[in-house]
Amino acid sequence: MTTTPQSSSTTQFIDRPSGRVAYEVSGHGPLVVLVPGMGDLRQSYRLLAPLLIEAGYRVATSDLRGHGDSDVGFDSYGDEETAGDVLALIDALAGPAVIVGNSMAAGAAVIAAASRPDQVSGLALIGPFVRNGGGALQRLMLRVMLAPRWAAAMWKLYLPKLYAGARPADFDAYRAGVIASLHRPGYAKAFSLTTRLNHDPAEARLDGVTAPTLILMGDRDPDFKDPRVEAEWIAQRLHGEVVMVNEAGHYPQSQQPRATFDALDAFMKNVAPRA
Repeated sequence: MTTTPQSSSTTQFIDRPSGRVAYEVSGHGPLVVLVPGMGDLRQSYRLLAPLLIEAGYRVATSDLRGHGDSDVGFDSYGDEETAGDVLALIDALAGPAVIVGNSMAAGAAVIAAASRPDQVSGLALIGPFVRNGGGALQRLMLRVMLAPRWAAAMWKLYLPKLYAGARPADFDAYRAGVIASLHRPGYAKAFSLTTRLNHDPAEARLDGVTAPTLILMGDRDPDFKDPRVEAEWIAQRLHGEVVMVNEAGHYPQSQQPRATFDALDAFMKNVAPRA
């Protein structure tokens, strides 16, 4: 470990076997770790994190490996690797923690909770991928579309679709930051490698999760044929509860931050009560 965890908003890093993962932490109280999805930045939680901090939680936001301020050049990317990174961060911050995972980070959160139940007091899964969706052909097309040479351009075009429903006022500026991050040397390749992930390891660990679980799903999430059906399937497997977020696509945390906070706060009052 290269840094001493502390309450600040400066970027810090945890050392992992083949690179560093970036994070920041602010606030005081029960620990909440916010993890974004593939192709996203920890600033995806820019509108939700302040609400949690103000409400009395200690909030850590982490970039994925090969994304944002984290290093590129990792040996591998995927749900299991992200789960290891998240658990290393929780250990560094003297957990346990509630893990909030968006998209692919939900699968990583499941693996983390099944692997270290002592360090995961609750799961909040947003727009969650905990099993493979679509067919092999669809996954192949995604990999081709997000090949390193044109990953930034294609992601710029595709992101608005994922924000079905309401968009945050700063969407254009945020998207510009995401795309600029992909233009740095090595980051488009890392993003492309991340698209090759397989959620089978996450699905295999669902029955091993004992932590209380909340599933937050945008009612217009285009990544699922029927968002409610997918959310209810996950809830059944994890004995969790479902909150559908109106006028939201794949990113309720920035599209509807207040509704997302209200659901999270009600959930965490039981699993991670504030002083």
